[in-house]
Amino acid sequence: MIFVTTGTQIPFDRLIRAIDEVYPYFGGIELIVQVAESGYKVENFTTREFIPPKEFDDYFNRAELIISHAGMGTIISAFVKNKPILVMPRLAKYGEHRNDHQLATATRFDELGYINVAYTEEELKEKLKSLQRTPLKPLFNIDDYASKELITSLQSFINLK
Repeated sequence: MIFVTTGTQIPFDRLIRAIDEVYPYFGGIELIVQVAESGYKVENFTTREFIPPKEFDDYFNRAELIISHAGMGTIISAFVKNKPILVMPRLAKYGEHRNDHQLATATRFDELGYINVAYTEEELKEKLKSLQRTPLKPLFNIDDYASKELITSLQSFINLK
């Protein structure tokens, strides 16, 4: 199952349109899609505007792949749950956000090799088409708790004060 989430506040029609156009290549894979109010009329799957938190977590846990905007909450959840994630950042020039902080987030995590990023609709479509040949793998994982190294470092810093 693939879980797509765009958040609940701002439509992200570019992402949804690109997925809609390539969905026939998915070979019948179940697709759960949460979108904010959208002006784009999806043809190949059903969307949901709001998914209650418990159900959202269930979909997230069951998913073989997360596709998302470059929201930090979704990215960190993918790290914690060790899920492969493919993000496409919202861009201010299309009115998808107030500024390009999602582009900055996606670019930096991409440079670190932590996430799979599609910067354009065409790049997203190509990555999605290739999933049957090469499934995406989680690129980065974090635990629910701070590492011993971080805790020791913070303790050392505090003890200097």
